[in-house]
Amino acid sequence: MTQQTTQHPWLTAAVLNTLLLTLVAIAPKKLLTPAGIVHAWILGVLVWGCMGWPGYAVVGFYFLAGSAVTRVGLARKEAAGIAEKRSGARGPENVWGSALGGALCAGAIGLLSLAADQAIAQTWIPLLSLAYAASFSAKLSDTCASEIGKAYGRRTFSVISFQPVPPGTEGAVSLEGTLAGFAASIAQALVAWGVGLISPFGILGCAIAAFLATTVESIVGATWQEQQPWLTNEVVNGLQTLLAALLAIAIGWPAISPISP
Repeated sequence: MTQQTTQHPWLTAAVLNTLLLTLVAIAPKKLLTPAGIVHAWILGVLVWGCMGWPGYAVVGFYFLAGSAVTRVGLARKEAAGIAEKRSGARGPENVWGSALGGALCAGAIGLLSLAADQAIAQTWIPLLSLAYAASFSAKLSDTCASEIGKAYGRRTFSVISFQPVPPGTEGAVSLEGTLAGFAASIAQALVAWGVGLISPFGILGCAIAAFLATTVESIVGATWQEQQPWLTNEVVNGLQTLLAALLAIAIGWPAISPISP
């Protein structure tokens, strides 16, 4: 990479995302719809421009892991009529439903990096980095819990009544899915820690925030979602990522300190 490109993160972001998403577009397995590719490009440029490669690595891991787990047991889920639409290819609504919380955190980090008062930036950038990581931990947890539960859950229960319900029911949980979701939240947090976005304490913060936000998402799905037409899966997902980010800030506030680059 040239020195000029290194000094201009937005140029790097545009070039890198164009190259990577061109490969996604021509790949035999369609991970994104054409419109989804455009919106993923916007998201990728925003994240790299505001957070650099560490933030990009986190969202990239979520995208690859989430796309992979969607295809686990796909034939079985399609036969039961509970598979994701378009065989898991993500559209714009999926991109922002998954990344709303993360995108807002990334934008805030980008603005704070330009702030004149660096004391504020040194306090808030680590908190927002934790919130960013937690938002994707929560979403990957939700995706894995849902997809593994639908494919391999032997007993599926309503999170409200704890009565048996068919796999794929809104608000349904299973032991297999819950364990997979918890493991996914830890894996996503470990990636964020590995690239220096969060501290070891942040791994625990991400796991707690992801568990609480995913539980709330299941409750909303089992109660209000079918009663409110505007509460689509994508809207609920976006709210889940926002909740996880806010919970992570609350968890990290008493203990977090700026992380050395």
